[in-house]
Parts: sequence; C-alpha cells; structure tokens
Amino acid sequence: MTSDTAQDEMVALLAKVANQDRQAFQRLYQRAAGQMLGVCVKLAGQRELAEEAVQDAFIRIWHHASEYHPERGKPLTWMLTIARNRTLDLMRARKVRQTDGDEALATVAVDDDPLDSALQASSSDILQGCMGELSDQQRDTIMLSYYRGFTHDELATALNTPVGTVKSWIRRGLLALKRCLER
Repeated sequence: MTSDTAQDEMVALLAKVANQDRQAFQRLYQRAAGQMLGVCVKLAGQRELAEEAVQDAFIRIWHHASEYHPERGKPLTWMLTIARNRTLDLMRARKVRQTDGDEALATVAVDDDPLDSALQASSSDILQGCMGELSDQQRDTIMLSYYRGFTHDELATALNTPVGTVKSWIRRGLLALKRCLER
C-alpha cells in the first residue's frame, strides 16, 4: 500500500468516525495505535502513562474527528499531536520529568528519538529534510519544547542561554520550517 493510499484511507476512516461509525473507529485504532503508543512511550518514559494518554487521545479523536481537515495536514500527524498533547498533560499533572536538561540534550542526539519516530511513522520525508536544514540550536530547542514539553525557562536553564535567545531560536526555526514546507 502506497503512502498516498494509506493517507487517503485514514482520511476516509476519520470522516466515518466523525459520523460515529464504530467499525471505522476500530480500523483507525488498529492502524494508528501502535505508532501513537510508541511516540507516547518515548515522550513519557513510562508505558502506563503512555497507554493512558493513547486511550485518552482516542476518546478525543472519537469526539472530535469532525475537526480534522485534510488540507491542514496528514491524519496520522493530527492524531499524534493529540496523543502527544495528552501525554504532556498527564506528565504535568503527575509532575513527571524524565530527564534533566543535560540528559535531554543527549537524548535528542540519539538516532531513535521521538521526532524521528513520528516523522517516519507519518512518512514525512519532507519535514525531516526541512528539520535537517535548521541550525543545531533551532532544531534542539524545537524538539525539546515540542517533544519533551520543556518551557522556555526550562530550555534556557538546560542550555545555559538567556530566555530571549531560546525564544528567538524557536521562532526562527518554526518560520524556517514553514518556509521550507511551503516550497
């Protein structure tokens, strides 16, 4: 099955889920749950918390499938974002921090990091290429902020850099990603 065919199928499944089709929801779950769990486990570092986040994410997907719009992005990316946000919410609620700043930076450098997993899972070679065009500071701060849930202040502390500089790296990196993706 080609990537486009898989994407089209997931878009169709989400449309059916928006109409409360339980069989479509079951198929959507079967296609995406493993990838979502993998990203959540990497992010949280705790399987139990990750499983809870995925379950909560699918409840949200069931209730909000009509909010997905194919022109805004791929369905799996939308679903991974929901799962990621739920994982971060649960981590904050439980005051869980897997690593301190130095360990987090080392984790980002590992080949099998959450961003790579999410990019590979959603077949986003273009985004992966665009991430490669960013400076190390931009890429690291975006990844730590988005995938580890670090605040600007936490990033500044971890990187021993002023908060304003961290904010600039993130903003410029996101703008560069946007330009690259619009090409």
